This record gives sequence, structure tokens and C-alpha cells, in this order.
Amino acid sequence: MSEPLPLSILDLAHIPEGGSPRESLEASLALARGADELGYRRIWYAEHHNMATIASSATSVLIAHIAAHTDRIRLGAGGVMLPNHAPLTIAEQFGTLETLHPGRIDLGLGRAPGSDQKTMRALRRDPSSADTFPDDVVELKGYLTGESVIPGVDATPGKGTDVPLYILGSSLFGAGLAAALGLPYSFASHFAPAALEEAVALYRREFTPSDQLSEPYVIAGVNVTAADTSEQAQEQAQQARRRMAAQLLGRGRTLTAEEADAALASPAGRHIDQMRTYSAVGDPKEVAAYLRDFAAHAQADEVIAAFQAGDDGARMRSMRLTAEATGNG
Repeated sequence: MSEPLPLSILDLAHIPEGGSPRESLEASLALARGADELGYRRIWYAEHHNMATIASSATSVLIAHIAAHTDRIRLGAGGVMLPNHAPLTIAEQFGTLETLHPGRIDLGLGRAPGSDQKTMRALRRDPSSADTFPDDVVELKGYLTGESVIPGVDATPGKGTDVPLYILGSSLFGAGLAAALGLPYSFASHFAPAALEEAVALYRREFTPSDQLSEPYVIAGVNVTAADTSEQAQEQAQQARRRMAAQLLGRGRTLTAEEADAALASPAGRHIDQMRTYSAVGDPKEVAAYLRDFAAHAQADEVIAAFQAGDDGARMRSMRLTAEATGNG
């Protein structure tokens, strides 16, 4: 019998139409509790700002809440957009999380704003702040390992916690940085698939061992919709496509199913399907087969699933079916 596919979850903390942030966060907790029981490796939450459909803007606060109500599963940021923050602040936040929940905290780091230009200004982020991302990662690592690059400045809590760092990306830049620093690399192929193969190849080719990691380690993102039948999964995936069309093409207004389908048929809508190139949709056997093929294609040591479903109940069902079909349940 083959080994279970290492499987994790990217929880987008989606706020459904007519729903509230509280309902979204309660659904995230329920998902985490289920994932904890089913043997998933980790759940990550992404930092987004000024988005009415995503409730994970205060990533470290959400992680703290979920960690307090689960037992085993690793929890982390996928990721913190480091140019939005001072490295010392993030070291203190995640050092505190690791101190309270030892051995369960991850820190994924990205350099994108996680927002639009107006929101960047509201965050007091300088447009050039991404340029210092590599140096900021090194500074942050120093705080967490107890080897601060700024003499006389330590993170408390944080110093000596050795919270594992991950570089997130969808381009060759992140792959090269992760390789140079000897850190795990997580590729955002669930929404930006174009450079997946080239980036992973570069990362594996140029990887330099570090105190944290002796060999390359790749996590690749994929959209997943599993249901009891292939037909049910296809319908749920179509609902997810319609939500994306409303979010990206609706210009602030609600779209009917017919309007969303028309938008998806447009050139801009076809871009949405390109974003969703890597999507496992079907019954449990179909999804399991897709995920194994995807892991091989991506040269991934671990797959992180963004579950797409019609509602919270369907998402929970999708998570359970996927775990059982891949040997994790």
C-alpha cells in the first residue's frame, strides 16, 4: 500500500454573500477541528486587506484562536506579507504563538501587498518596501533563532523559538530566495500556475542547505472540490468559479448565475480558468488520482489544498472525502 500523500489546507476564510466575518471565522474553526482529527499536516491562513470576502487579515490573531481550540495540527501564515510589517513585530507575534503552542506554528512569508494601492497607503507601506524583502527575512530569522543582526535588539517572546520560515511565491524570485536561504518553498499554483515547473526546478537546482533545512522542500497549492459524485463536484466547482467572477469582475455588485456565467465566457473570465489550472474536481477516487499526479508534476513534497465548495457543509464533506481517499483519514 502506498504512503499517504502529505496533505495540508490553505483556508481562505471566505465570507459568503450575506454572511458575516464571525460566521466565516466560526467555519474556519470547524474546518480546523475536522482537519485535526483527519490527519492533515497543517492549515495556513493568508494576509489580505480591504477584501470584503476574506476574514484572515489579522493572521496571527486567527492562528492564536484556532490553536487554542485544536490539539495537533500545525498552524501558520500562508502568508504574512512581510513588507507590511516590521520584522521585529512579526518575530514577537509568532514567537508568542510558538511559546504558547510549541511545535505547532509555521511562518510563511510573502512580499506582495495583499491589497490594492489605496490600501497600501492605509497600511503606511512604502511602494519600495518589497525591495528589502530578502534583508527583512534574514533580520526576522535572526530574531527567532536568537542571532539578531541588530546588536542589542531581541524579540521577547521570539528569541530562540526557531519558528520555521517558509518562502511563498509565484515567480522565480521567491524560488531563488528560498534556495539561497535554505528555506522551504511554497508555490501559489492554486491561483498563479504559470511558472510552477520553472520555479520549482530553479529552487531544487540552486538549493543551499541551512540550519533549518538540509534538503529542498516544496509545497504546491491546488484547488480541490471533492463530492460523493463527480456531477456534484462539478456543480460545486462551478459555484466557486461564479464567486470568483463576482469578486474579480463584478465591480462591486452581485451577479446572478447567468451574469456570472456570461462573465466567465468573456476574455477576462477565461483568465479565471487559467488561474484555476490546477484544480482537482470529482468524486474521491478522481480527486485522489489528480492530487497524486499533480504532486509528481509539481515535484512537490507536500500538497496544500484550497477547498472550493458551495457552502461550509460541502467544504467539510470535501475535506473529509479527500483525506480518506488519499490515505490521510
